[in-house]
Amino acid sequence: MLKRTHHCGELRLEHDTQTVVVSGWVNSYRDHGNLVFVDLRDRNGLVQLVFDPEADSECHKTARNLRCEWVIAAKGIVRPRGEGLENPKLATGQIEILVTELQVLNTSKTPPFEIDAAEQVNEELRLQYRYIDLRRMDMLDKLSVRHRVTKIVRDYYDENGFWEIETPMLGKSTPEGARDFLVPSRLCQGAFYALPQSPQLFKQILMVANTDKYFQIVRCFRDEDPRADRQAEFTQIDVEMSFVDADDVMSMNEGVIRRVFKEILDVDIPNPVPRISYQQAVDEYGIDRPDMRFEMKLKDISDIAKESTFKVFTSTVEKGGIVKGLCAPGGAKYSRSDIEKTLTAFVGEYGAKGLAWMKIEKNEQGHVVPKSSISKFFNDEQLAQLLERFDANEGDLILLVADKPDAANKALAPLRVRLGRELELFDPNEFKFVWVVDFPLFEWNEDQKRYDSLHHPFTCPVEEDMGKLETDPANICSQAYDMVVNGSEIGGGSVRIHNPQVQAKVFDLLNISKKQAEDRFGFFLKALEYGAPPHGGIAFGLDRLVMLLTGTENIRDVIAFPKTQRGQCLMTNAPSDVDQAQLDELNLRVQKHLHQIEGDA
Repeated sequence: MLKRTHHCGELRLEHDTQTVVVSGWVNSYRDHGNLVFVDLRDRNGLVQLVFDPEADSECHKTARNLRCEWVIAAKGIVRPRGEGLENPKLATGQIEILVTELQVLNTSKTPPFEIDAAEQVNEELRLQYRYIDLRRMDMLDKLSVRHRVTKIVRDYYDENGFWEIETPMLGKSTPEGARDFLVPSRLCQGAFYALPQSPQLFKQILMVANTDKYFQIVRCFRDEDPRADRQAEFTQIDVEMSFVDADDVMSMNEGVIRRVFKEILDVDIPNPVPRISYQQAVDEYGIDRPDMRFEMKLKDISDIAKESTFKVFTSTVEKGGIVKGLCAPGGAKYSRSDIEKTLTAFVGEYGAKGLAWMKIEKNEQGHVVPKSSISKFFNDEQLAQLLERFDANEGDLILLVADKPDAANKALAPLRVRLGRELELFDPNEFKFVWVVDFPLFEWNEDQKRYDSLHHPFTCPVEEDMGKLETDPANICSQAYDMVVNGSEIGGGSVRIHNPQVQAKVFDLLNISKKQAEDRFGFFLKALEYGAPPHGGIAFGLDRLVMLLTGTENIRDVIAFPKTQRGQCLMTNAPSDVDQAQLDELNLRVQKHLHQIEGDA
């Protein structure tokens, strides 16, 4: 076999007259009779090969039989392309290789789709033939970015004294939140391992064990429905540190993200990254992961609305709800039909019962006033207050939702982002980073009439709120923090509870009995009794981070072999049936086998 000397995409004019060997896949071929041109592709790019019968008649003869996706090696002389024949779209577009020796290393069946047109192909077909889909330069570029990110991450943490330590893939099921993937044990029949949803407890135990600074690029598993930005198996950049507070953890770990964005995109992140409180985020953006590339903050106008004569508003406020909304700059261009059908239907998908609106126009006297079917329910003073509250100007659009606070925020937050995009209020290539801090420790679960952890049950309260564990748990602030970029949470963490008594009290408030705590977390609670240092950490979603860096909204684009939204691998047909013999070894019976047995009987 001809031994490769250069990658296809690296040849330039400075290689003129050099004899080189390139290998790869036939991307395209053009038979002009006397001359045959082949674009050869490897992961570095494309280069044009020229087959001339005067240079080598056997090569020329073989080249006329080449087809797309055949694997070949070619030896030849680099030369400039003819005048006016350069291809400015290719990095190698100024040169070509006059081939003097050709080897066909393998043929290929006709691919199920054209590589260059794969984006127009049904995604399921691309996933079924993933090995062909991954040959596309766009997909290879994303995998390259992913590789570079992991290299930067490892270098950064190594330079800062962290050890990369592996934690078990086969662990104990601790059912909290998402469902575990369970793995039956052959040696301990009737017992099950669980694949880790995160290495949370193990990394905390590593702090107890005096490893001081840990990180891991780790595979995690959650048996939940996949989404465009979520997979059942995913990868975390997992970090834990001893003898630290929240500021230490945030400072250290924003550093790695700063380096990643600088080296991958040449984007500078503020140092330090700005911070806002959870309450401010919810009040002004309706969500704890705000997109801060544009203003258009939400405003509560309940105090104005309750003085109006609009019954929908007044009754909502009387029942403890709020009237909240936003002012869309230039939004008056939306037609009444757009607002009452499209936008109202949109917020309806998020549970809103309706969407009130006011266009800001000039009246006959030249005064700027809100105009809509509900304006008549507000007097002049109240309308003026609305204009001032929203800082509204001619051509703007005020949109309002009346509901319980959580419901109003749930509808307005996505509406704000949609309008920001449609009205082009931000640069889609801009990145705005923010830490969201001061989260509540608990949230009330109305259905089950108990508290839930807003993050997880190992999050530590702020020192000044420790006393509220006994008296006022609803108003305890936690030492948790999330890093948010353009409305997407890329990482979250907290300072952990290191005191066994505090951990026991938190479990109690979460309605986790002593027996349940022992059954699920006994090994961890025992470790806390042997001198656990103050510690904290964070986990970044590697897949989501690479999505941001590569500008895709589909997580499957940045994973080599992803699952569909039904959790299937179309290439391997996983999950699949297994032999009954395998089930017998594990002392398991699958329901369908029971049905067959009963049917046979």
